[in-house]
Amino acid sequence: MSATTVPDAPKLSADQRNSFAAAYLGWTMDAFDYFIVVLVYADIAKDFHVSVEKMAFITTMTLIMRPVGAFLFGLWADRKGRRIPLMVDVIFYSIVGFACAFAPNFTILMVLRMLYGLGMGGEWGLGASLAMEKIPSSRRGFFSGVLQSGYSMGYLLASLAYLVVDSWLGLSWRWMFALSIVPAAISLIIRTRVRESEVWEQTRERAKQTETGFREVFSNPAIWRRFVFLVLLMTAFNWLSHGTQDVYPTFLKSAVDGGLHLAAAHATWIAVGYNVGAIIGGVIAGGMSERYGRRAIIIVFAVLGLPIVPLFAYSHTAGMIALGSFLMQLIVQGAWGVMPAHLTELSPDEIRGFYPGVTYQLGNCLAAFNLPIQERLAQSHGYPFALAATVVPVLLAVIVLTAIGKERRGVRFGTEETSVAPV
Repeated sequence: MSATTVPDAPKLSADQRNSFAAAYLGWTMDAFDYFIVVLVYADIAKDFHVSVEKMAFITTMTLIMRPVGAFLFGLWADRKGRRIPLMVDVIFYSIVGFACAFAPNFTILMVLRMLYGLGMGGEWGLGASLAMEKIPSSRRGFFSGVLQSGYSMGYLLASLAYLVVDSWLGLSWRWMFALSIVPAAISLIIRTRVRESEVWEQTRERAKQTETGFREVFSNPAIWRRFVFLVLLMTAFNWLSHGTQDVYPTFLKSAVDGGLHLAAAHATWIAVGYNVGAIIGGVIAGGMSERYGRRAIIIVFAVLGLPIVPLFAYSHTAGMIALGSFLMQLIVQGAWGVMPAHLTELSPDEIRGFYPGVTYQLGNCLAAFNLPIQERLAQSHGYPFALAATVVPVLLAVIVLTAIGKERRGVRFGTEETSVAPV
């Protein structure tokens, strides 16, 4: 397939822009709220009188619930359309996320975070599917990178919010959860202006004509083989992302177990810096994947990550740590920037609401024990070892799994080549 440069590509319509903006804000909201917990779980543990290791399981339980949300909202979206399930989803996780600010104890907070995981499980798959179905195929790679960079933007905003709430104003961690209602409300407002996916409407008509239902789709062995492969691929990707991000703020601030013992404000500015690197990496890699292919760019970025690990994990000065973390997140989120396009292109039209979201969230679920494992490794071998022991194997796994997989760069959704139904 020949590359199409962005200047020559068709401009987006108002509906396409709104759809993409809503997906971007929804994904930003996902990361904002998730990393609120990552940034303050040590503070919450102190207030609720539980161990840091036990508190780390809050992130695990949130991630474990996400496949359930992806399954429920994904099936709903494939049967009834993308628009309404997405709006219901935003309302649900907004209310639950805001309620976390008022949790009276550890148990209630755990339940709320599990419910939040249920809601956020539906966001990525549905939002990415709707956005990628509306974006012109020649621009899908670039906008995939921009969309995925919303995750890093959410982390960056959470870091800045923490800087303001904790370091400057000296307020409780509860204010962080209260702030989460803002991006969610903006996303909901934009989604009210988005029309239903034309690809979904065409697919529904084809399914009626051919009498192809979910049973016929899932009886196809190729669908299941690809499903299992994508779960494995997304497990490696999620372990890589969480392995380089979740424990890192604690590593920067901890005075024990090989932590750098940086002031909270200094650690937060480093987090801001490496999220800027992540945003840059996602946009660059997504755009490059349109020219050089999805798999090739993922592999190149993952290979480049290996020599960065010592700088990322074993540096002792704030300057070198800032450089190492900036480069690592540029690489990791660069590889991730390809995934919204890659996963949706590998998903059949009939189950694109279900397929990418569930494979992604099952991978997330299998990677959910990353933070408790890293905390345990840090206690026995120190944070630098915990980081390196996590990152190197998953970089290799991403390289191998991507190399043996397939890609369908530039396919036109809603056509015979992306449908499992006979035409």
